[in-house]
Amino acid sequence: MSVWAVLAAAGRGERLDVDRPKAFAPLRGRPLLAESLERLEASGWVESIVVVAPAGWEEPVILLAEELGCGKVVASVAGGETRAESVRIGVAEVDDDASVILVHDAARPLLPDEVVERLLVALNEGWDGAVPVLPVVDTVKRVEDGAVVETLPRSELVTVQTPQAFIASVLRAAVDGGGEATDCASLVEARGGRVAVVPGDPRLLKVTTPEDLSLVESWLGEAAGTRTDA
Repeated sequence: MSVWAVLAAAGRGERLDVDRPKAFAPLRGRPLLAESLERLEASGWVESIVVVAPAGWEEPVILLAEELGCGKVVASVAGGETRAESVRIGVAEVDDDASVILVHDAARPLLPDEVVERLLVALNEGWDGAVPVLPVVDTVKRVEDGAVVETLPRSELVTVQTPQAFIASVLRAAVDGGGEATDCASLVEARGGRVAVVPGDPRLLKVTTPEDLSLVESWLGEAAGTRTDA
């Protein structure tokens, strides 16, 4: 199957407290975006990459891709005001011949290739889409006006990560239909699409705060140390 990746990197990153968009926040001396780019480039499953960049940062994205040797990057386009709009813009750049579109957030830099494989296996089994998830370990309660109104069954709950993979025609129809959502799967679900879940990975942490960035840096440092020791 022909798999294209849309890398959503247009977030402002205001809670990171940096003087640049989140995708260019420093991570071990490089832009945060570099980690996702390199991992998608190295994936044997991904054919081409579209980067949805912060407005005005399209050229720096291309320069970074060239510096990293990421030849799969075919376009860098400015994102919209919301994540859903940014994904629509990115999907519009995907070749019509693509059979699968993988949408990933640059804010989750540590992308294991085995997660991509799990998603594509699920699509091959007939699902319209697939998302990586982690089980909820804490008790979750629904609250209204400061009062608990319901305790939700933890066994039925998961947290959802990216990348998320979809049959290309299904995702195109979902994003073209408009609407806002915090992830692509919600748009597909709203149109009756069947979305499977596959095991996610704790390393797919979404970088939102300086503490998140420090934690990801520590994981990268541990990985580098392991390679050195080997």
